[in-house]
Amino acid sequence: MEKHVQVLLNKISYASITIATLTLLFLCIQTPKTCFDPSDPNRNSHAHFPKSTCDFTHRPYASVEKRSHRLWSTRTWINAVSSYTYLFRDFYALDYISNQSHVLIVSAGPGQAVQALNELGVEEVTAVELVESPPLVTRADPHNLPFFDGSFDLGFGVYLDRALFPKRYVEQIERTVKIGGLCVVSVEQCDKDRVMKIVKLFSKSRFVDSQDVNLAGERRTGIVMRVSH
Repeated sequence: MEKHVQVLLNKISYASITIATLTLLFLCIQTPKTCFDPSDPNRNSHAHFPKSTCDFTHRPYASVEKRSHRLWSTRTWINAVSSYTYLFRDFYALDYISNQSHVLIVSAGPGQAVQALNELGVEEVTAVELVESPPLVTRADPHNLPFFDGSFDLGFGVYLDRALFPKRYVEQIERTVKIGGLCVVSVEQCDKDRVMKIVKLFSKSRFVDSQDVNLAGERRTGIVMRVSH
């Protein structure tokens, strides 16, 4: 008799476990019928959950242009653009560039130098950086520039001192600038001895000038070279 009772109890236990498991699975896969936003003053407890991804309310899409204008309106951006504008006005005065010049900016960051040139009226500005910042800057390796030899009137390497391979960095800018054009690089502010060491990185250009400048809040030294052959 006790054996029969034990068998019956075992069957009841197995049945209970099976029912509990099925109930749990059902609860896991069952989508709740209603939902509401606690912060919504006009919430409706009978609002149905979306039944597919097509029913979800998407976040408003911010275009590249809209995101860019948000960045361009910041004080930091405006001040940085102003510092480049001041430098490029000197270039105009010295006849380094004109509105018809084709200018290459290497290590362009988010593009403050590009915007400065655009506002001054330079018609063709190409800017590259390891990480693109549309619409002003495209992606390219400064140690392997994807441009033909002699494509530009002026090449500006904004951060030579941060290049992994300074010699290669200079060679690429020098290669893409036409004979008679200018290569300009900037480094952390330095003395004349340091300037002369940097000049030696150039193999096809002659030294023109150097000057201390303020770029985007940093004190730097700009070095100007003219491609001779």
